[in-house]
Amino acid sequence: MSKNYFKSCTPSQMNRESFVQTFGDIYEHSAWVAEQAYDQGIDSSHDEITCLQQRMAAIMLGAEKQAQLDLINAHPDLAGKAAIAGELTDSSTSEQSGAGISDCNAQEFARFTQLNDAYKAKFNFPFIMAVKGSNRHLILAAFEERIHNSPEQEFARAVTEINKIAQFRLEIM
Repeated sequence: MSKNYFKSCTPSQMNRESFVQTFGDIYEHSAWVAEQAYDQGIDSSHDEITCLQQRMAAIMLGAEKQAQLDLINAHPDLAGKAAIAGELTDSSTSEQSGAGISDCNAQEFARFTQLNDAYKAKFNFPFIMAVKGSNRHLILAAFEERIHNSPEQEFARAVTEINKIAQFRLEIM
């Protein structure tokens, strides 16, 4: 089995500033994950995507619940106002577009808006789903299924989905 290395950078050869600049948005608007990863020490093993992803995931999973909640809340709504206004990060725009969310018709956008509002009213944070490899129909179905979960189940699911998103983002670097 071959190792999966970054195409465009070598983490172990970066100083802190360039490392944080490169990896700071792997976790949406949460550079603290990259900062802590660097501060724990980066060596040649972290030039392999899986190793760096495991380090960053462990940092996020080990964070205080409030830091995790802040990270969850840093994510945009799927097919939300920020997407429509073109205000998403490049990564979020690419991910949502790749899942066909930008191709929603008026009815589908209305359904996303309704589900986003209901989900946030129930859980007090946005619906999080790693949408790579999915499509708008599967995303709406997941929304409709998961809205019936408990707050604890959805918090745990959001954290899991965020780590999947981070892995996908690292794999394209």
